[in-house]
Amino acid sequence: METGSQPSKPYIIGLVGGSASGKTTFIKALSARFAPEQLAVISQDHYYHPIEMQARDPRGEVNFDLPDALDRDRCLQDLHSLIEGRSVRIKEYTFNRPGAEAAFHTVQPAPVLVIEGLFVFHYREVADLLDLRVFIDAPQELMLARRIERDLAERGYPEEVVRYQWDHHVAPAYRAYLEPYRDSSDLIITNTQGFGPALEVFASHIQSLSSWKTVSASLD
Repeated sequence: METGSQPSKPYIIGLVGGSASGKTTFIKALSARFAPEQLAVISQDHYYHPIEMQARDPRGEVNFDLPDALDRDRCLQDLHSLIEGRSVRIKEYTFNRPGAEAAFHTVQPAPVLVIEGLFVFHYREVADLLDLRVFIDAPQELMLARRIERDLAERGYPEEVVRYQWDHHVAPAYRAYLEPYRDSSDLIITNTQGFGPALEVFASHIQSLSSWKTVSASLD
């Protein structure tokens, strides 16, 4: 650890992917392999502005797939807090589910930090902090099928609503704010039938980083 009270900078991994590409599933499987003092994870999903602040399309439908849909300043503030060794308290976003009560959870600083979301690479102030850029990839038709199933089960959205959002919000956002960064990513994980081997390799990499930074800090 550096002299004084400031900790050494964590190794920061940015993880992006289109809607229903499998980011959340991947992150949950990854997080289950590590203790909070080894790996910290924050999701941009928890930084959406309230629905009354969201932009609407010409039909009057809320568009959550624009960079301004998120409170990027608060996201960056929490990211810097973790980098500087301070824990953050994050309010989960309920995606406007009727009756859902938002929970709070605390994220502790760790030697390896993962930030995931749609705009991690597009927000330049976040992208400039990253040590590794990971892109979760999947065919568009597969992501759409997954989203239809997920949004019906978790949010009660009928298929016609999901398809409208996909055609007018999700797909255009993917082309504008995700796809341009795909080929410049350090690692592309294709999630068509699962990502078991990729998860093993990625977890092994994080384990080595976490162990190295812990040993390094103890020697300083």
